[in-house]
Amino acid sequence: MKKIIKTENAPAPIGPYNQAVLSGNMLYISGQIAINPKTGNLETEDLAEETKLVMENLKAILAEAEMSFENVIKTSIFISDMNNFSKINEVYGTYFNAETAPARETVEVANLPKFVNVEISAIAVKE
Repeated sequence: MKKIIKTENAPAPIGPYNQAVLSGNMLYISGQIAINPKTGNLETEDLAEETKLVMENLKAILAEAEMSFENVIKTSIFISDMNNFSKINEVYGTYFNAETAPARETVEVANLPKFVNVEISAIAVKE
């Protein structure tokens, strides 16, 4: 049985999907972009701040499901320019312990929703 996870501390979906779905002990978090949940505004002027907001949106969804980044087993990072990889990776890395960091892939794509620079989705497990 699946349970829909939603929080006002992360942006509302911009299409026919949910922020996250909990199925058993697995949490599947939809791709997050840098929409400020308090204002509804897109914040993409500074790449480090954009990435931080994406990670904070993921953190809020994890918290709503009573989880943390320690529960994350897989992430997918989509970026609009691979030249931005190191800056995105630097911010992303501050949210994980290097010893227990999740599996992940990072791919460059032609475009992202609202033409943002980075989108990140995650899968977490509650043990």
